[in-house]
Amino acid sequence: MQNSPFKNNQLYNEVVYKTLIESTLAIPWSIDWDSKQFSYIGPQIEKLLGWQQESWKTVQDWVDRMHELDREQTFNMCVAQSLAGIDHEADYRALKADGSYIWIRDVVHVIRKENGEVDSLVGFMFDISERKKQEERLEILQRQLEEFSYKDGLTGIANRRLFDEFFAREWQSAMRLQKPLSVLLIDLDYFKQYNDGHGHINGDQCLREIAQLWSTCCSRPRDLVSRFGGEEFAVVLPETNAEAAIQVAENLMQALKNAKLPHCTSTISEFVTCSIGVKTIVPTEQCDQMKFLELVDQNLYQAKQQGRNCYQADVMDTLEDLTG
Repeated sequence: MQNSPFKNNQLYNEVVYKTLIESTLAIPWSIDWDSKQFSYIGPQIEKLLGWQQESWKTVQDWVDRMHELDREQTFNMCVAQSLAGIDHEADYRALKADGSYIWIRDVVHVIRKENGEVDSLVGFMFDISERKKQEERLEILQRQLEEFSYKDGLTGIANRRLFDEFFAREWQSAMRLQKPLSVLLIDLDYFKQYNDGHGHINGDQCLREIAQLWSTCCSRPRDLVSRFGGEEFAVVLPETNAEAAIQVAENLMQALKNAKLPHCTSTISEFVTCSIGVKTIVPTEQCDQMKFLELVDQNLYQAKQQGRNCYQADVMDTLEDLTG
């Protein structure tokens, strides 16, 4: 090429440059700032979106061929960044001639005049549809993993991790709003013996049935039924006073009684029964939430000591009882 007659030939250089640009998958474009008209857009735009190259005349054509939910935000952002002289990127859904949409990433470079005013914009459009699909699949996977991390693998209801986070959040809410918060701790009576007598597979099925049964009993959107561990369950009842919490405990026991799940090794009933500890509080800054859970557990212990198949509830503790 040293003796090429095209060397240093401006026309040749422009032809080579244009050929290289138009052979890429990225779609080059340029816009005159004052007139808001396209001074150029690559012919690849026809293959990608279906709109003829010559139909891209003004910025309004670009805006009109954008998804209505992306239009205002994308346009306003690009104008603001351009006026500030900042190169930027914009992801949006572009309308194809056939009525469908694909994801586009516009990479924009701002060219300024000597006085600092915007002269023109140049950039490239990239088809990022496949990347967006991968991102959506990843987001779905992440949501599923997060859901699994908060879901008990056996019963499908909330697990201990979700209980801990939910209880801590509702404690703060109850303290801020000075509303009652109730918690129930539930233990299935003689469930170790159930597994010994009926087998662990039947024991697992029994836990699943009870979990679904009690989930339907606590149907308010903010109520949480969780598996606390083993054969223990926990229920958080936001904005629920002591009387209402006791009613929930009675409903859970009645639902279990009506289910008539056989328990051949129980010493107190031929069916599966439970013991429940119930407690309600309007927490303050001085109260310790872990101490409160310990007191709920003490109520559960007392219910067992009273012969099981019952609940134990009491009035809210004094401030001294709930300080760490």
